[in-house]
Amino acid sequence: MHWLSLAVASAAFLGLYEVSRKAAVRSNAVLPVLLCANVGGLASLCLLLGAAALNPSFAGNTGLVVQPLSAPMHLAVFAKACIVTTSWVLAYVAVKHLPISIAAPLRSVSPAITVLGALVIFGESPDAKKWLGMTVIFAGYLGFAWLGRKEGIRFVADRWVLLLVLGTCVGAMSGLYDKVLLQRARLHPTTLQLWFTVYNVALQVVLCAAFWWRQRAMVPFSLRWTVPMVGVLLVAADQLYFRALAQEKALVSVVALARRGSVLVSFTWGGWLFREQLLKQKSWALALILVGLLILLKG
Repeated sequence: MHWLSLAVASAAFLGLYEVSRKAAVRSNAVLPVLLCANVGGLASLCLLLGAAALNPSFAGNTGLVVQPLSAPMHLAVFAKACIVTTSWVLAYVAVKHLPISIAAPLRSVSPAITVLGALVIFGESPDAKKWLGMTVIFAGYLGFAWLGRKEGIRFVADRWVLLLVLGTCVGAMSGLYDKVLLQRARLHPTTLQLWFTVYNVALQVVLCAAFWWRQRAMVPFSLRWTVPMVGVLLVAADQLYFRALAQEKALVSVVALARRGSVLVSFTWGGWLFREQLLKQKSWALALILVGLLILLKG
């Protein structure tokens, strides 16, 4: 399957993940949600790998195999887990307090950051279309900032917006690092996903023990069906994403942009499901972001 098709398929699962994440963290403790979601994702991945181990032809056809890693590569994957866990904690806390029709498009700025990073780090040179696309995207975010003021969200001063932006920037770093791991270090996608998820769960156990367990009576946790579903959907989205980026000709800037088409799912379905405000007005700002993304993709 072509890497761009894999990226688009990943976007569909990522949009469902964003909606389920919003449902999981509503009136819920963030850290145990994050932990249990990743445990659910790890369990689903282990079930698939177990089925593949029992059926070698299935494993060969699906690529669900795990290869041995050296100590330096384990350290490299652990570094990715640290980056992603930091991004998730910031994003989950922010999403809990923001409308999904604001949070999801804000998260989709990550590809623009990834594009800039790819241009600088991997030596890609921007053309006029790329600059035009990023300008249109920025105009869309100004539109969301203006509409957010009507909901009492001041984008410059709102701490949840600032947390989300910070988490998005950290997440963009992870996207650039993925290209190094998958294309330069030649890590197998499923091997990377398995150990990355294992290390994520370990880090989140530590975070829960340090920052939530003693306060659990004041910050209660409810294990809803949406919590493990968050992890299952993320595993599906990441499996497709890792496979896309592992292909030799895949461009991290284009993969990141295509993947953030998830905003179509999270904005339309999530906004309707949670009955959020000003959806018709926000759709114009969303349209600007999508136009900007299309310009970048065509560029």
